[in-house]
Parts: sequence; structure tokens; C-alpha cells
Amino acid sequence: MSKNRNQKLVTPEIFHQAVIGSFTKLNPRYMMKNPVMFVVEVGCIITLLLSIFPGLFGDVSAGTNLRLYNVIVCIILFITALFANFAESVAEGRGKAQAASLKKTQKDTKARLLLENGTEKEVLSSQLKKGDVVMVSAGEIIPGDGEVIEGIASVDESAITGESAPVVRESGGDFCSVTGGTTIVSDWLKIRITSEPGNSFLDRMIALVEGASRKKTPNEIALNTLLVSLTIIFLIVIVTLYPIGLYSGVQLQTSTLIALCVCLIPTTIGGLLSAIGIAGMDRVTRFNVIAMSGKAVEACGDVDTMILDKTGTITYGNRLAADFFPVGGAKREDLIRCAALCSLKDETPEGKSTLELARQLGDKSKELSGSEFISFSAQTRMSGVDLPDGTKVRKGASDAIEEFVSKLGGKVPSDLREKVSEIAGLGGTPLTVCENNKILGVIYLKDTVKPGMVERFERLRKIGIKTIMCTGDNALTAATIAKEAGVDGFVAECKPEDKIKLIKKEQSEGKIVAMTGDGTNDAPALAQANVGLAMNSGTTAAKEAANMVDLDSDPTKILEVVEIGKQLLITRGSLTTFSIANDIAKYFAIIPAMFMTAIPELGVLNIMNLATPYSAILSALIFNAIIIPCLIPLAMKGVKYRPMSSGKILARNMLIFGVGGIITPFVGIKIIDLIIHPLLALIGF
Repeated sequence: MSKNRNQKLVTPEIFHQAVIGSFTKLNPRYMMKNPVMFVVEVGCIITLLLSIFPGLFGDVSAGTNLRLYNVIVCIILFITALFANFAESVAEGRGKAQAASLKKTQKDTKARLLLENGTEKEVLSSQLKKGDVVMVSAGEIIPGDGEVIEGIASVDESAITGESAPVVRESGGDFCSVTGGTTIVSDWLKIRITSEPGNSFLDRMIALVEGASRKKTPNEIALNTLLVSLTIIFLIVIVTLYPIGLYSGVQLQTSTLIALCVCLIPTTIGGLLSAIGIAGMDRVTRFNVIAMSGKAVEACGDVDTMILDKTGTITYGNRLAADFFPVGGAKREDLIRCAALCSLKDETPEGKSTLELARQLGDKSKELSGSEFISFSAQTRMSGVDLPDGTKVRKGASDAIEEFVSKLGGKVPSDLREKVSEIAGLGGTPLTVCENNKILGVIYLKDTVKPGMVERFERLRKIGIKTIMCTGDNALTAATIAKEAGVDGFVAECKPEDKIKLIKKEQSEGKIVAMTGDGTNDAPALAQANVGLAMNSGTTAAKEAANMVDLDSDPTKILEVVEIGKQLLITRGSLTTFSIANDIAKYFAIIPAMFMTAIPELGVLNIMNLATPYSAILSALIFNAIIIPCLIPLAMKGVKYRPMSSGKILARNMLIFGVGGIITPFVGIKIIDLIIHPLLALIGF
């Protein structure tokens, strides 16, 4: 999917589908969902009737071909409705194009279903039910969403994520979730199916990308209500204009009143509103993030607080050995030797880097026959080795090693805690090493802040978003990393329940909260947050709880997702401002044209110096129609987002789209008038 991020705005296939959609969406039952454009369609139908029966509503012709005038107005209104439908169809077409590529990965493959008696039965993947257990080997396609209950294998997820490098999936932990349609590259997996037929992750992705399950967001509903209110107000104004015209000695033609109504109601934003919402979800999807609803994307734009894990998000997460510090008069060579002995069978990044650093410093320790290695556990918080001669070597958390040494009758060196605090103050993780009842020193494990994080957090700060780092590290280490990364706050020694408390606290203050997570223990917090971004590599529970899933499993992507949400809101606000500002120029074009004959004093309002009343009305109507397709690229791509405060964003948009929305119609209507006036003169207008 990542290859689609730079897809053209409109491909020939999308254009063809959009043209067809423009006509099919003219169905009144569909158009009624967009009241503004429904008014345009009703106006088109009325002018069509007037084209057939010119005197239907008592209109009279004053030396002008009234029938032809009604036909022209009808055609322009019809094109206006088509352009609005075209904008929405283009947005939907882009989503359907992505969905088509996803559907290619959906194959009704054979699945090896494991029966209760231990035998295998070959069935179609579409026949699998939730709870079924299947066996999948190298070269086979995983038949459905599930969780690995046995085995470890490399899985090619490029069909879903676009990333060609295989990923490891294994039973237990946070990397046991697999997605239907992906392929096992090596080894085998025993998988328990977690979704019913037709409700897999891929099925939901396709439905969401196609827009089939898109619902209007709260902001979209609120704006739609405003547009309907403005439309009703202008309809009332138009109705009252007819008797006012009669009182002034002017009989206003019905088609002219309809033209005025269509020009004054916010047709521009009315025609683009749905397309903006669809395009917002489309932009998120092209960023390889699946939003479970438009509301989730919109919520991103309103985020006030962002909660981020330290490990893997702000820092690389691989704590690597950087140095050895002896304490209590111990020799550095002994510290390095014991640290290496503890790490000979330690497959963690910390263990491997400790052994590698020891080798670089000249250590040549080897595994002795009869040695018993002790793995790290959360209970003991240490690991080590018992040598054949009875020597016990351990490395681990400082307090755990202190307790271990004390039980053996040893003493804690006076400078140990000072050295531990010094390493923690540098943002590192101290691992204390002992040999029997003697503490030898400390291994300095260093976690590195990812490049560019300071600038990204500063960017968020400019737009008023507070960042809070959550970490299981001690307060001193957390404070150092927080300062280096540039976050606004941190929570040290953070447990899963602490994240929920933090989210609820921020929400109680009226703030919109976003966070990332991938584990089952993150699921409650992801569900509680207004914006929960789950990693595709994470557990099914995390993905079910979140309202967004990152297919690339990059926790830092939430920073960009928030900016996409901001862009969606800014685009909608900017085009609404432009649309309403447009009406001012149209007012100066049509009102003088309608009453100038009976009230010559209104000529001062004809500041564009339009040629005739008819060319003025038709010029405004034509501009009103063509501005919609002209703004489709902006609605699709979004207004360029720049990090700044809400006040500055509002001032900038008012200047560009407010003033621009006033000036553009004056220029556009005048140019159209210069073009069509000679043509109208040829046909007797």
C-alpha cells in the first residue's frame, strides 16, 4: 500500500468512474442527503419546466427569448450539480482504487484445519470460523486473522503493509497476531482464528477504504447544519424578493430568483464537504494507517495531549552497553570478565551488546562445561551463571543485586549508589554486577533518543499539543530522557493502569488525548483515549481497542497522523470561509442586475461594470458552477499545514481564503461577462 502514497490525483480509470458517479448520484433520494445541492437540483427541475412552459409561473418576456434564457439557467444548474457529484465521486474513486489492490490479496485459499482428534482436514478459508485452529507452513498463505498459539516463523506482510522485509511472528507476547492474506516465508505456525468469515481485518480495511462504512463526523454534521440554516435563510430572502420587486415595479422572473438563490447559498462548500471528509480518510490511508472511522481522523485534528511510550517511540529501545564502571576498589578487568560470563547465553540486545563490548576490550571468557545459566525474570530482576566451581555471578537491577549479596554476607560498596545515580542521570540504565558476595561494579546501558524528535515535539508545541512520555524507568532516568527529547512531561515507573489514570485525568480537564500501543496490556488505555493508534504487529486485543491501526507499526507515526487530522479541519474551515466569502461578490453581480432597470440608483452597486442584467446573472451562475471543480485538487490534497497557534491559523485562513474568496469571484465573474456578453448579444439578449 505504501507505493500508492504518491498516486496521481485522478487517473483515467478514476475519472471514468467519477463521471458515471456524477450522473448516478443525481437520484433525488441520494441528493437529499446534501440539502444544499438538493436545492440546486430542485432549481434545475423548476427551470426545466419553465423551459418547456415559459409562462408557468406567470413570467413574461420583455423582448427577450425567455424560453432560451430558462434553458441556459437550467443547463448551468445541471452542470453545478454534476460538478458537486464529480468531486465526491473522485474522492470515492481514489478509495476504491486502493480497495481494488487490497481485494487482489483476498483469495479463497485452502486451509489445513486441525480437528480435535489431531488430524488435519482441508477446507476453504471462507469456511473457517472463529476459534478454529489451523496449521500453516512455509510458502502457504495464512487463511484468516488469528493468534499464534504454537511455533515461530517469518511472515511476508507486504500484501498489507507494502513493506517487503518479512517480520517474525511467534506464540506469546505482543507479536503473536497474524493477518489473513499474508504469507509464511519460513518454518510453521499453529494459528487460532479470531474473526468470523467476512469480518477479517482485510475485509474491514476494504470497507473503510471504499468509504462504504463512512459516517459523517460530528464537525461535519455541525457544519452541514450551518449550511442548511444559511440555505433556509436565503430561501426566505428570495421568496420575499418577489413581492418587493412587484412593489418596485419589477416583475422578477422565476429563473432569475432561482439563479440568485443558488449563487447565494453556500454551494461551493456544499459540493465539496463530503469530498473533503472522504479525502481526509484517504490521506491517512495513503500514510499506511487505517482509520476505523472519519471521527477518528477528525479527533486527531483536535488533540490537546499526546501520550507516548519512551521505548521504541522516543528512543530506539535497544539499551546497549556503553561502558563498565568498577566500584568498591574492584578491578575493571574482573568486572568486564564477570559481565561477559553473565552474557554468554543472554540473547537480549543488552546481553549481546555487553558481550560485544567486553570482547572489544580484550575479554576472552568462554563457556565452561557444567555451567548453569540463570535467565532474567521479572521476579528476581537479575540473570547470571553458576560456574562449576560454585562461583555465582549475577547482573541485574542494583537493589536486587544488593539484596542477593547481603544474603551471602557481603557488603554494599559505599560508592555504588553514587555511580548508579550518575548513570541514571545520564539517561542510561545501570546494571550492577557481582561475583558471589562481592559487588564489582556497574554496566552502563545507554538508550538513544531518535534523531529529529526534539524538532517534532517543538512542532507539536507550536500548535498547542502537550506531549507526555510514559516509561517504566526510574524518575531520574526518565527526567534525563525527557529533557533530551524535549517532551513537556513524563511519568516514571509507569504501569498500564497508570496510563489509564493519566488519560482520564487529561480528559477530565476537557482535553482530547492520543496515544499509541501494541500490547494486550495497552488495550484498555487505547480504548480510553480519544485517538488510539495500535501497531499492526501488536496483539488482536490492541487493534480491536484502537480506532486506528498503523500498518507499518511505527509508533512515532502518530505525530504525522495528528497533523493530517489538523489538515482535514483546516481544509474544511478554509473552503467554508472561501465559499461564504464568494457570496459577497455574487451579491454585487446579481442584485444590481435585477433591480437596476426600475431603480437606477442601484447602478452604484454594479462595481464590476457588468454589461447587461442577463450577462451579469449568467456570469455569476457560471462562476458558481466552475469554481467547484477548480477546488477539487485543493479538497483532495488538503490545505498545506504549517505548525502555528490556533489564532495564527485563523488569521492566516481569513486573510488567504476570506479575502481571496471575495476577490476571486469579482475577477472571475468579470472575465466570464466579457466572454459571454458578445455571445448573448448574438442570440438577442
